[in-house]
Amino acid sequence: MASKSKELNIEDKLWQAADELRGSMDASEYRNVVLGLIFLKYVSDAFEEKRKVILKSDYPDDAEDPDMYLADNIFWVPKNARWEKIQSVAKTPQLGQVIDQAMEAIEKENSSIKGVLSKNYESPDLDKTRLGAVVDLISDINVGTKESKEKDVLGRVYEYFLQQFASNEGKHGGEFYTPRSIVKTLVEMIEPHKGRIYDPCCGSGGMFVQSEEFVKEHQGVISDLSVYGQESNPTTWKLAKMNLAIRGIDSDFGPHQADTFTNDLHKGMRFNYILANPPFNIKKWGGDKLKDDSRWQKYGIPPEGNANYAWIEHIIGKLTPDGKAGFVLANGALSTSNKDEMAIRKAIIEDDKIDAIVALPEKMFYSVGIPVSLWFVDMNKASSDERKRNGETLFIDARDLGQMVDRTHREFSDEDIKKIADTYHSYRGTNDSEYKDVAGFCKIASTKDIEKNDYVLTPGRYVGLAKQEDDGEPYEVKMERLTKELKEQFNESNKLQKEIKDVLKGMGYEI
Repeated sequence: MASKSKELNIEDKLWQAADELRGSMDASEYRNVVLGLIFLKYVSDAFEEKRKVILKSDYPDDAEDPDMYLADNIFWVPKNARWEKIQSVAKTPQLGQVIDQAMEAIEKENSSIKGVLSKNYESPDLDKTRLGAVVDLISDINVGTKESKEKDVLGRVYEYFLQQFASNEGKHGGEFYTPRSIVKTLVEMIEPHKGRIYDPCCGSGGMFVQSEEFVKEHQGVISDLSVYGQESNPTTWKLAKMNLAIRGIDSDFGPHQADTFTNDLHKGMRFNYILANPPFNIKKWGGDKLKDDSRWQKYGIPPEGNANYAWIEHIIGKLTPDGKAGFVLANGALSTSNKDEMAIRKAIIEDDKIDAIVALPEKMFYSVGIPVSLWFVDMNKASSDERKRNGETLFIDARDLGQMVDRTHREFSDEDIKKIADTYHSYRGTNDSEYKDVAGFCKIASTKDIEKNDYVLTPGRYVGLAKQEDDGEPYEVKMERLTKELKEQFNESNKLQKEIKDVLKGMGYEI
């Protein structure tokens, strides 16, 4: 793919063709059908490239030895699952059956994705002519070769499709996809280099993909980062497994989907980094059955009617003594006056765990239009490689940043993300620039300051209003000008009202 416009053109064509498959299928099922095909093409491309190398070597017979592929972290693809087999039957009624058999064969030979791939291509709900058209289009795109991996062709197609699915599915789409610019902001601020990284509600795994990109950009080694996640939705759990498998990221999402509160699959484990976008304001989360849970012992029992503070306590309880977390919550969590939530918030603040709060603009999510904030937790604000920040919290008001990318969605540019992340790192003392409060944008507040504000964490309470630029006009001259303009507007208004009255009288109305 030579240029961005060409990439997008191919992605658009692929999306339009795939979208015609929808028929009467459930949206989440259809999503996995399409992404399953792209997955199949990816593993087949990577396999065929390696196979050609082996065939030209001194040991061509090894081309059918699975170990030769697994040693290079390449999926072993049996003969009946290779893309050339799929493509050869693209225009026949047997296409669905052949794809299902291919998916079963790949799962059988590769335990890391067992039970993950979609196997309903033979379904009568799936128009085989349209399915064949999608297969033909995918056949023209290399996604698993070395060159395409370097250009991250697959990642871009996958990302595009996930975004399109999220946009089309509205509220439900937001459950599996966190917009890329928000994920990138979290990652750039937390900077996960090495150790264990965890997401207790991982959706399609976007936090981990972006963390991998961050590590690569900083010349790190992705194997230094161990990935752990959990997801309660079975379809989304499969999607996350696929999303990381195609990128060669080893991960532990547990043997199956599970609810993080009632069935913690990583119980007793602690993590260096946690990145999360928990579902907002969930009412039925099992709190009535978890009153005695050890996670609430330190800060208090979260209310049964809202899971927000249960997520906060779960995340803090999962961090190592020097661990760091960044997560998204609806703005209501910043200032809720619910007795239980307020007590928990006060306890966490007095325990000096809240490192920063970032207020985001509206319309950043596909699922909800409500404003949200990013919370950052640091278990040790006196780390040797950082400025000591005991008793301090940074507030950033980023509501004026971002650009509308369509009528309903806003996103941060790379410059926006850099501005936010650089401010945070200056505050932490982990970059070369000196931190300064900026009226209307950022402010360091002490625990005493927060206490005076009834432990409310809304950034606007602390950063104040942006300083207005001085236009150089003397105060007396400005007041005289404004007074004159106001009088002119007042006179114009009176004149307009008189004209309206005259018109109404002429029409026979009494005034």
